[in-house]
Amino acid sequence: MAVAVIMEFAGATLEQYDQVIGKMGLTPGGPAPAGALGHWVAATDGGILVTDLWQSRELYDAFAKDQIGPYSAEVGIPSPPTVKYLDVHNYFTPGAGA
Repeated sequence: MAVAVIMEFAGATLEQYDQVIGKMGLTPGGPAPAGALGHWVAATDGGILVTDLWQSRELYDAFAKDQIGPYSAEVGIPSPPTVKYLDVHNYFTPGAGA
């Protein structure tokens, strides 16, 4: 079952986020990691908010353990995110003209 993952990184910056993405070998607007269906990030008053859509919680959890956690620490993000999981009833993929 698809899962939405909402991560709030208190005290993190978009510059740190960009460094993490670079360490993962990902590019803005490029393909997602295996198992990921969607992703966006925005600055908040207290840090950054990241929202992902994954094929399963297990795939997300493995990716978080192997990449999000270690790379976030490497770039100096002060603490792990607060994470909320939501079971997804429906989602859309890019249309034919995308």
